[in-house]
Amino acid sequence: MPKRKKTLLTFLCLALVAVRPFAARSRALPEAGGVTCRITTDEGEIQVRVCPKKAPVTAGNFLSYVEAGLYDGTTFFRVVTPQNQPKDRVRIEVIQGGDVDEKKCFPPIVHETTQMTGLKHVDGAISMARDAPGTARSSFFICVNDQPELDFGGRRNPDGQGFAVFGLVVKGMEVVRRIQRLEADGQTLNRPVKILSISRVKSES
Repeated sequence: MPKRKKTLLTFLCLALVAVRPFAARSRALPEAGGVTCRITTDEGEIQVRVCPKKAPVTAGNFLSYVEAGLYDGTTFFRVVTPQNQPKDRVRIEVIQGGDVDEKKCFPPIVHETTQMTGLKHVDGAISMARDAPGTARSSFFICVNDQPELDFGGRRNPDGQGFAVFGLVVKGMEVVRRIQRLEADGQTLNRPVKILSISRVKSES
């Protein structure tokens, strides 16, 4: 092989090695020192790394519900797929859960946009559900695949404020995807997936 071709081939191989991890997964790494929580469901276990340094209001709100045990016994009740949102011009993929009895809910929280936190709705991102900005309480959702239209400036919500990411799934995305594939009437699961508990993982890195 001529020296020039060999050099070019070596360069291309090194470039592929450097690029491949980013091409395979666009998920950002969760912050060091984050809080790991275990979501135990009757479909399996999901672990999320919550980011209180980057999203102090939103992460703190989620952890308050966790520490109070208020998520225990709630469900994943909604799944959004490309097929079940025919009226939406901008389509997304998520599973949603964590609706706590309104009488037990904490007050709504200030909306922390992705522009403020730097966190994005990548594959596995966990984020707060809301109506108008500043109305989020207990309900959260997990992204299936990257969902940039849910970020600040995205087109999913007419107000353009997006939703508030506060962490990332670090284990159990296969459980998330399995839940998304369950039978549903529209976007409502025929059999909601029970959240047995959400708890902090004691040994955190």
